Parts: sequence; C-alpha cells; structure tokens
Amino acid sequence: MFDIFIKTHFSGGHHLRDYPGNCETPHGHNWKVEVCVRATGLDDLGMGIDFKVLKAHVMKTIDELDHRDLNEHPAFQDKNPSSEHISMFIFNALKGELKSEKYQLYSVLVRETDSSGVIYYGG
Repeated sequence: MFDIFIKTHFSGGHHLRDYPGNCETPHGHNWKVEVCVRATGLDDLGMGIDFKVLKAHVMKTIDELDHRDLNEHPAFQDKNPSSEHISMFIFNALKGELKSEKYQLYSVLVRETDSSGVIYYGG
C-alpha cells in the first residue's frame, strides 16, 4: 500500500460567525493543504497515481478558494469556514475525481499556521 500526497497552499480571508474572540473579526491566512491518495497497486509505469494528475485535480478545487473571502463562497453560507469545514469541502470536492480500482482519496490536511491544522479522512 502506498500513500501518495501533494502539498499546496492558498490565501484567503474569513471570519468565524459567533466566535467569542478575535476570530469573529475578518482576517486572513495562508492555508497549507496536503492531499493524500492511498493506492493499493501500481500502474505499468510503477505509479499509484501520477503526481501531475493528482495536482491537476487538487488545483481545480484550491483555485475556488484562493484569494477569496471564504464566507462568501457558496459552501460556507450556512457554516463557518473553519479549517475543519475547509478540509471537508476539499475532500468532498475531490473524492469522486480521485478514485479508481487502484487508489482512492485518503485524507486532506489543512493548516492555518505551521503549528495548527486539521486532517479529514472523510465520512
């Protein structure tokens, strides 16, 4: 079994509605994202999934979030754009695209800072 991942990032603003503190005020982050696919087999080239293919799928979703006010994004109209919800949004956007007989989406990690983040495994 192989866990194959790419790392990327996006910048965006948000605020957490009804949060009892500074995060209720609009602010921004340079979110770091890691997307992991679990492969049970390899193709004829010896790859579980080509990094180029993985990155292309991920970037379509990341481009929806980059340099935006996440509170205005349709996915976050009825819920806060927390790291938890952002990781879930990315996972759900990718799970259909990153699935084959040999691999499937395994996890999405989202970090607000270098020392704070969330890993979502689906569910």
